[in-house]
Amino acid sequence: MSAERVPDRPAAVGLDDRQLRVLAFEARAWQQPARKAEAIRDEFDISAARYYRILGELIDSPAALRHDPMLVKRLQRMRSARRAARSSRSIPLGRPLD
Repeated sequence: MSAERVPDRPAAVGLDDRQLRVLAFEARAWQQPARKAEAIRDEFDISAARYYRILGELIDSPAALRHDPMLVKRLQRMRSARRAARSSRSIPLGRPLD
């Protein structure tokens, strides 16, 4: 099988070419964030910040979920875990700093 995942069924209705490319890109294994950011610039010609905004909207899309449910659910779980980690690190309001 190639480096890009291709679903067995044509469930890409409702997704444009860039959205399909983003999902295929996310399906790859990335060990180093710097290399991924460089690959984002090379492949999509946008900043990593813009890419992640697009990805965030995409993984909330029912069409993306139908296209590749395992990938989208994994990305949603990872996003939830990052949010939980950020909220546990934040300084609670209402408590005076010593």
